[in-house]
Amino acid sequence: MKIRFYLPLLGICLIAGLLVSCTQKADQATIVVMNPVGQPPQTPLVPRAPRMDTLDGKTVYIVDAKYPLTHQLFEEMQKVLSERFPKTNWVVKEKAGTYMDDDPKLWEEIKAKGHGMILGVGH
Repeated sequence: MKIRFYLPLLGICLIAGLLVSCTQKADQATIVVMNPVGQPPQTPLVPRAPRMDTLDGKTVYIVDAKYPLTHQLFEEMQKVLSERFPKTNWVVKEKAGTYMDDDPKLWEEIKAKGHGMILGVGH
């Protein structure tokens, strides 16, 4: 019976002793912590392109940036937009590489042949 009484008391004493020794060691050492976030540079503002007065007779590119499972969405967009704006030429193109990669050939084609662009980056 006495063992049941002394075991919890012994456990409490051990825990109290550990806490006292840990707090004494923590007071002896000082740690300097730096904030890793930093200050990001300001993002330059680029104005939007002016709005076209009409879409009639224009060519608008729908560019797929190859986000997974979105090409079918852009093909459907082309169908719906062709029905809604029948006098506009809608062209779906896939961008080379991934979203972050540049595609100078496609941008030159759009500048030469297109009047506008919709860049699809996902759903």
